[in-house]
Amino acid sequence: MSIAAGTDTEPQTPHVADSHDLIRVQGARENNLKDISLEIPKRRLTVFTGVSGSGKSSLVFGTIAAESQRMINETYSAFVQGFMPSLSRPDVDVLEGLTTAIIVDQERMGSNPRSTVGTATDANAMLRILFSRLGEPHIGSPNAYSFNVPTVKASGAITVDRGEGKTKTEKATFNRLGGMCSRCEGMGSVSDFDLTALYDATKSLSEGALTVPGYSMDGWYGRIFSGTGYFNMDKPIAKFTKKELHDLLYREPTKVKVEGINLTYEGLIPKIQKSMLSKDVDALQPHVRAFVERAITFTTCPECEGTRLSAEARSSKIHGKSIADVCKMQISDLAQWIRGLEEPSVAPLLKGLQHLMDSFTGIGLGYLSLDRPAGTLSGGEAQRTKMIRHLGSSLTDVTYVFDEPTIGLHPHDIERMNQLLLQLRDKGNTVLVVEHKPETIAIADHVVDLGPGAGTGGGMVCFEGDLASLRGSDTITGRHLDDRASIKADLRSATGQLEVRGASTNNLQNVDVDIPLGVLCVLTGVAGSGKSSLIHGSVAKRDGVIVIDQGAIRGSRRSNPATYTGLLEPIRKAFAKANGVKPALFSSNSEGACPTCNGAGVIYTDLGVMATVESTCEECEGKRFLASVLEFTLGGRNIAEVLAMSVEQAEKFFSEGDARTPAAHKILDRLADVGLGYLTLGQPLTTLSGGERQRLKLATQMAEKGEIYILDEPTTGLHLADVQNLLGMLDRLVDSGKSVIVIEHHQAVMAHADWIIDLGPGAGHDGGRIVFAGTPAELVSGKDTLTGKHLAAYVGA
Repeated sequence: MSIAAGTDTEPQTPHVADSHDLIRVQGARENNLKDISLEIPKRRLTVFTGVSGSGKSSLVFGTIAAESQRMINETYSAFVQGFMPSLSRPDVDVLEGLTTAIIVDQERMGSNPRSTVGTATDANAMLRILFSRLGEPHIGSPNAYSFNVPTVKASGAITVDRGEGKTKTEKATFNRLGGMCSRCEGMGSVSDFDLTALYDATKSLSEGALTVPGYSMDGWYGRIFSGTGYFNMDKPIAKFTKKELHDLLYREPTKVKVEGINLTYEGLIPKIQKSMLSKDVDALQPHVRAFVERAITFTTCPECEGTRLSAEARSSKIHGKSIADVCKMQISDLAQWIRGLEEPSVAPLLKGLQHLMDSFTGIGLGYLSLDRPAGTLSGGEAQRTKMIRHLGSSLTDVTYVFDEPTIGLHPHDIERMNQLLLQLRDKGNTVLVVEHKPETIAIADHVVDLGPGAGTGGGMVCFEGDLASLRGSDTITGRHLDDRASIKADLRSATGQLEVRGASTNNLQNVDVDIPLGVLCVLTGVAGSGKSSLIHGSVAKRDGVIVIDQGAIRGSRRSNPATYTGLLEPIRKAFAKANGVKPALFSSNSEGACPTCNGAGVIYTDLGVMATVESTCEECEGKRFLASVLEFTLGGRNIAEVLAMSVEQAEKFFSEGDARTPAAHKILDRLADVGLGYLTLGQPLTTLSGGERQRLKLATQMAEKGEIYILDEPTTGLHLADVQNLLGMLDRLVDSGKSVIVIEHHQAVMAHADWIIDLGPGAGHDGGRIVFAGTPAELVSGKDTLTGKHLAAYVGA
């Protein structure tokens, strides 16, 4: 007996599970958000726009992504949560329809000098397995090919169980072959110290002979040196005996007792190697980096020739190539080499490697090599490298959150990035993108525009809808969306030139170029064409050159615009002079701090695995200073009221009357110049957006004295409207007699240049040549290069 299928033609009601197609946000108040509510469609690409500091990151990262991560963390046991960061619930009334959030941000990859592109993406791990299976001669396990694993040899007695309670002691030898070069310990370079940069031999230790940052004789180091008894503190170092000098510089870690406390003393050089040389030089604080560059010379390891690997690892080869040769290859070439390997026994491994290498090429990073140190990648390169692991993922219904994925991309590369974002969406994922570039806003299914201003002037939803509706809206983004710069008519004439001859850093192919001085010169070219190599390898280290790079500024909750820019120093001195007291009283990190909250303004209550609770300090009411300090005034305002002012208010306050302070006014002028007039002086750096941090850094470094300023992608994090402010600032800098060189992809900056130098034609070994040098008008009329074609399309030529 069979049952006939139903033939009811009535329309089926949608399954209740299919109704959850929106992410609902109600009453979001994180940072500067003003109780906003909105609905974001799932399985669509939504772009969040708005001026820098309008609240985009607070909504997308600080509210939606943060709550998703917090809820996932809560699914683990209390024991596991104890090892995880405790996240507090965002300040929002309702969040519904959340899915697992994967954040792909701009954070630079770890600056550990042992980390490379290969180790960060698991490509090295796969290659090590490949060589341990196919390499000839066979030398051992995958560890034998790892530059982070040293060779270990040991011997001693072992006890062998013979049964029935009988044992036998035998001598055994243990060997483990690692791939680390023993000379440089897997670093690829060896360091040599210039002793004259470590100390002044004419002085004694008590007179401050040591010139190493942090080694003050007034603190613990002075007490340790005098307490060891190894040398006379009052004797000039030039008169030290061989033993005394050895103890000062090279002594192995030794237990000592100083003032009744057990401590470990070791010589200066091993101490510096552990504290400073174990980190990436570029990640060190500026004054420490300056010391390292002055006192230590790094040379390629003569034993491994910079490959970091032992002779055994370099001797094992597949088709005539060692693992060092393979890691040195450009990734696009490595993909071709892997295609040529046909070995059924490792077919799944080769397939995985092939997909990984193709992902690199597809995302526009085919010009990198696997041995490239991870710390040297730009923010955009790091973000795309992190993106690679998600491209082949079989996960769906995931929320991917991107923070300006087009950073560092030439207009030609942006088209490729857009395709990748659409691929992720088409797999059934929700894609949320914080972005300023019109090319990426154009592919959005849904656009959310925040504003109307920045800081306290923003935090509201100005527009929600599709692209066509955004164009017709009267928001700042809507008005500027179709902005097209015109080629500048009045070009400045060069006052001189900076000659570069035979530049061959990284992929540069013996480049000769004259960079004009006294004008705004823009360097362009696709990502990986050699722009940064040309500037940092041949120009940056010359006298009178100030480099402002993309490196993110770091700071704790105690850091704010006033401390970071050095503005607090003249303010404290002005308060001290007006009231006849010490400047230290007017610092919340020093004598003037509220003792209850230690100058933080808030008190943190640790609740174990639950989120740490932050509450305003009742003693100082969040003002961070002692009540007695707040009685001192300058121009009728106390220090807490001054730090609560915006840059614009403070600029007026310090320009006139009793509070007139020219040194403070000068710094405030620069902050207003870069469009940060709305920032509060005491606002913690941790609450600033990426664009705000970039401009704060720009304003600070503009104060350094130099004749040539090099800016590396200064439009990072800037809204279309903010770019005009930046161009005005660059013009003022050039008009004051300085030379400005900008590495930039933004067409508005190219059109505004006096001179353009275009590198290419491609990336990696397909680039590294000058393909054009001349005026923007000549570049547009020729249309011979990728940059020329995109700039011509932008200006409508």
